[in-house]
Amino acid sequence: MTLASSGLHHVTAIAGDPQANADFYLRTLGLQLVKTTVNFDNPDVYHLYYGDEEGRPGSLLTFFPFGKVPPGRRGHGQATTTAFSVPAESIGWWRRHLRQHGTDAGEVVERDGEATLTFHDPDGLELMLVAHRQDDPRAPWDNGIVPAEHAVRGLHSVTMSTADESGTASMLEELGLSLTGQYGPRLRFAAGDGEPGALVDVLVDATAPRGLVAGGTVHHVAFRAPDDATQERWRDELVDRGEDVTEIRDRQYFRSIYFHEPGGTLLEIATDQPGFTADEPLLELGRALKLPPWLEPDREQIENGLPALSVPGENNPGVADQVTA
Repeated sequence: MTLASSGLHHVTAIAGDPQANADFYLRTLGLQLVKTTVNFDNPDVYHLYYGDEEGRPGSLLTFFPFGKVPPGRRGHGQATTTAFSVPAESIGWWRRHLRQHGTDAGEVVERDGEATLTFHDPDGLELMLVAHRQDDPRAPWDNGIVPAEHAVRGLHSVTMSTADESGTASMLEELGLSLTGQYGPRLRFAAGDGEPGALVDVLVDATAPRGLVAGGTVHHVAFRAPDDATQERWRDELVDRGEDVTEIRDRQYFRSIYFHEPGGTLLEIATDQPGFTADEPLLELGRALKLPPWLEPDREQIENGLPALSVPGENNPGVADQVTA
């Protein structure tokens, strides 16, 4: 195709209890809750967005916390690991911090010249912290819970597992990513200069089971488009190639199209604009339940169907604030 993404926009996963999810990502990982809304296609379920201070593309991990949800299965045809970038000198601090908070973090492992630490969230979603070879220039979210000098800088990469090496590789190349290295069964692709947030690892394993998307697994991976016009051109090119692509969908904070790559992983192309301050000020992000205009008439019913959710207070991180409508 004639277009090229600049990297990852966000990763969306399936969770169980929304309060346990919020406690882990806000208090343990120290991310910012940049938006509290609902799944626009299933408004009985929250859609929680975590990221940096403004929710910039490339910092975002989002969740549909369904409450009671059966566990998924990691395997080919899905993204199996979501990695965040942290400062090189912070890996040891994070290992101690995670274990102090009851998370079974493994040992620090050197992989492809990078120090990595693998662990799982309360639903079993596989996460990794990576100390990238280069300094990550992105500013941390300084929230008073995790010291800024150790804080997550944003997404580092995702690992997509596939039994169709050539098909998955070809699609990533069509999206503008380049193969930069191969380490056994793992291929690394990069957008642009290959900075953190612009990396995709492809794990080739035809013997792995087919993945099952449910609790503790990734639902989809989104790549960046700078604007609506570029996204429309991208969709036209995908359709011309014979891909089964959705119509453009308004997600309020970006526009989206969805399609499956040949290995089975659901991909999204999401616009950078308009961003998360479209319906609330920067200093109030995530603290009120926001609904799109077409769901506002059903606000009372939606609110009554959602469980209560508390987040760390703005002025006192140790005290919880109730998310309000």
